[in-house]
Amino acid sequence: MKLTFLGTGTSQGVPVIACRCDVCSSSDVRDCRLRTSALLQVNSKNILFDIGPDFRQQMLRHRVDHLDVILVTHAHRDHVGGLDDIRSFNYVQHRKMDIYLNAEARTTIERDYHYIFTHHQYPGLPEAELHTVGRSPFVVADGIEVIPINAMHKDLPILGFRIGPMAYITDANHISPTELDKLRGIDLLVLNSLRQEHHFSHYSLPEALDVIREVAPRQAFLTHISHEMGLHATVSAALPINVQLAYDNLEIQL
Repeated sequence: MKLTFLGTGTSQGVPVIACRCDVCSSSDVRDCRLRTSALLQVNSKNILFDIGPDFRQQMLRHRVDHLDVILVTHAHRDHVGGLDDIRSFNYVQHRKMDIYLNAEARTTIERDYHYIFTHHQYPGLPEAELHTVGRSPFVVADGIEVIPINAMHKDLPILGFRIGPMAYITDANHISPTELDKLRGIDLLVLNSLRQEHHFSHYSLPEALDVIREVAPRQAFLTHISHEMGLHATVSAALPINVQLAYDNLEIQL
């Protein structure tokens, strides 16, 4: 099992357009962040967490030649804005793309990408098979069990996902005790942390560290990081020994 961070930035990415702060001006490649997404490879299967507007660039950068399934955390544009580009995989794989998401995300995607789901499809349009996820575990890619983690992004219900010894959660600012229990005993937790200060819909760094202490994974990596977090090197030096800031192109073997 290998996890690759394709993007670790917020909706604006880092650097932010027209910003000249220390982070956006940094020469450290770890401070250059595409929109948040990750690729989990389990044996020969490729599982994508979110498909944001940098999807095409991320697939080309990592030479991904097949994609078995997409797990969508929620339908904000920075997490689903690359959906149109699944057409390349449709073409080479000769099938619709399986996408797993909650009811709220399904409603948004069917509205925003209505042309994909029309009864009279134009040749060459993307093809997707949407699967609505509730609270029960489900199986993807011919036998890989996924445990959904229900969380909140302010007032929006979102999904995290546990697969074997790892879990991936982004854009959360509240996870109930019942859902946190699903994370006990994991080796790797990926969790969002926007900045140092409190935010109305994302975990701040202190809040994310509280969740990590509660769950007690062997390792934790923080993602969905804004330029307001600070320089990668500076923030990393102050983190607990089992917690790291993720950065684009980082690969983790499990």
